[in-house]
Amino acid sequence: MSRLSGKRFLQFVEDEYEDLELWYPKIRLTEEGAQVVTVGPEKGRVYRGKNGYPCKADSSFDEVGAGDFDGLLIPGGYAPDKIRRYPKALELTKEFHKAGKIVAFICHAGWVPISAGILKGAKATSFSAIKDDMVNAGVNWVDEPVVVDKNLISSRTPADLPHFCKAIIEAASSN
Repeated sequence: MSRLSGKRFLQFVEDEYEDLELWYPKIRLTEEGAQVVTVGPEKGRVYRGKNGYPCKADSSFDEVGAGDFDGLLIPGGYAPDKIRRYPKALELTKEFHKAGKIVAFICHAGWVPISAGILKGAKATSFSAIKDDMVNAGVNWVDEPVVVDKNLISSRTPADLPHFCKAIIEAASSN
């Protein structure tokens, strides 16, 4: 029996996602027995990462609800700046947070929970380029490979992915 057998994660996607930040967690969590469902603005559409790697959306934002999942994964790159423009994506982010479920974000992905209004007073990290955005949103920003604050899990860059995934797996296996 895998550690995350029966666990389900929702993962956001949009064009220009950071390829490693989407695929590495998707593969690691799948290896641990979890199901990872990728959602974007359009079901079935193929989204391209910053380096051109394709990812087909299993569903659209409008077809899913936080109640069916154990956690939310938000990859970085430039996709988060697009994702935060979809009210349903922000609503999903709020639902996960309100339910105390994992909300994991890396690099520029902090823009999504910022726009969802869930980071005020939280301790988190991000890519240094959005540090000011995080601080202005009320985050206690720290420069560490991974930061876990209750249900929020954040990391800075692809170099932090081993720490990021380990923290997600630990949090999910303890729930």
